[in-house]
Formats: sequence, C-alpha cells, structure tokens
Amino acid sequence: MKAKREFRNRADIDVSVLDALVDRAEDGMTVFELRSHVEADIDDLETALAGLKEDGLIVVEQSASRTVIKPADRVIPDPEDLAEDPSLIDELRKKLPF
Repeated sequence: MKAKREFRNRADIDVSVLDALVDRAEDGMTVFELRSHVEADIDDLETALAGLKEDGLIVVEQSASRTVIKPADRVIPDPEDLAEDPSLIDELRKKLPF
C-alpha cells in the first residue's frame, strides 16, 4: 500500500519511507528494518526521518527493548479511497474492448 496522494510530492526518500511504513502500519518498523526497505544510506535516512517527524507524518514509539516508527494516521489511505483510485489495469480495461 502507498501513502496518501497528498504526501507523495515530497523527496523520493521521504515517499519511500512513508510507503514502507504504511505497508507495516500496525507493527511499525525499526530504523534497521526501514533501511532494508529504503535504498538510502543511513545519514540520508536519518535526515528523512527527522523531516517526517517534524512535519508530523511519523510517530516514534519507544519501549524498553526497541524503538518503532509508524506512519501517522493521516498518512494511511482509507480503504474507500483506494477503491476510488483505479489501477492502470482498470484504466486499460475501460479503453480496450475485451
């Protein structure tokens, strides 16, 4: 799943982080898990996370054993919105006679 459309006009690394987090919205991800899903070096990833946190797009939860990053609720698309956003395949089916 991808982050809501209104959050996709950010830097590529920001969008990649948000998309990865939205895919694991329930459990969240550690920085190391994020690094394995986002192709960026650790310094760029830390900068992106700092900017996303400052803008209120991620939430950081700390427990005794680990720190988990989750997307803010407003970043996660509603299932109804996903149904309204047709895929490329759906658009092709409308245009081509089958």
